[in-house]
Amino acid sequence: MTMGADWSAMLPADWQTGCFVGRAMTGDGPSPLLIADGIAHDMAAAAPTVSALIAAGITAPDGGTPLGPLDQLDLPILSPIDLQCVKACGVTFGLSAVERVIEERARGDARVAADIRARLEERVGGSIRRVVPGSADAAALKAALIDDGLWSQYLEVAIGPDAEVFTKAPVLATVGPGADIGIRSDSTWNNPEPEIVLIVDPAGRIAGATLGNDVNLRDFEGRSALLLGKAKDNNASCSLGPLIRLFDDGFTLDDVRAAEVELTIEGPEGYRLEGRSAMDQISRDPTELVRQTLSEHDYPDGFALFLGTLFAPIQDRDEPGRGFTHKIGDRVTIATPRLGRLVNRVITSKEADPWTYGIGSLMRNLAKRGLLA
Repeated sequence: MTMGADWSAMLPADWQTGCFVGRAMTGDGPSPLLIADGIAHDMAAAAPTVSALIAAGITAPDGGTPLGPLDQLDLPILSPIDLQCVKACGVTFGLSAVERVIEERARGDARVAADIRARLEERVGGSIRRVVPGSADAAALKAALIDDGLWSQYLEVAIGPDAEVFTKAPVLATVGPGADIGIRSDSTWNNPEPEIVLIVDPAGRIAGATLGNDVNLRDFEGRSALLLGKAKDNNASCSLGPLIRLFDDGFTLDDVRAAEVELTIEGPEGYRLEGRSAMDQISRDPTELVRQTLSEHDYPDGFALFLGTLFAPIQDRDEPGRGFTHKIGDRVTIATPRLGRLVNRVITSKEADPWTYGIGSLMRNLAKRGLLA
């Protein structure tokens, strides 16, 4: 959790008019918040979890306890989800597809990536961004790349019929805004992944969206795609927030489709990197990614779905040819006006606060508070 975090520095530009859901640690325990007209309400008595609140379609603070204006709230901020599964889609942008192939061909070695990048970008850079996944044109491009010896398992999920969908983090393992975010202590090539995250209820309805950082270890996944679990799921390696923005007449899935997600990395040595991810460049529509996530799996508590990122930092940070990698103490800011600002500081997963508050802890707390039916 984030102690003493400043809500006002994280809020969307129109936070006083939209409908938002969040979580905070109250004196009694973690509670879902509903923010309507800029006022935060503790909704634990009406819905003990964010998962239950979204499943019930609650958008009005009836039955909640008013806590006052959101920008004056003095409670520790938590990740805005609780019992939802955390899923993620990879290689959903052409540029990220090229970078994943580079990781694979370089075997996780940043020093040999530049030459591979130049060859791949010349051959497939434009075509991979234009092709519709699963189409006849995509099949023809696949055949040409196989003939050229350039085919890859990453290109399969980039332009083939099946999207990559994986589990990013266990239930209740995500961290919120202002918290430290972790990279493995034995990783030497890694980066943030600024993404929009959809919140889907148990019936498969897309209820809203938030921001997320799907931290990526390029050296681990580059050595073998079978190391995806180690590359993606570590202590504090997934951040979400600051709030879930519920869809309404003023904010819809079309706003997600048109969003530009900005990323800023500020290093302890004065380094600064800026980038952005334009959602209109995504190769599969968000509804298609949700459909494929649900195709053979149920989620009785709903799920959060990372949509992927266009951002892939390749600028050299230190040595020429080494590209970008995190340093301990980096401050990562992911922002878009309608969803707010998600800020986290980079440390190692070993140094991050240990994850101790799991499902059992939450259920015991809710039972003690008399919130379980």
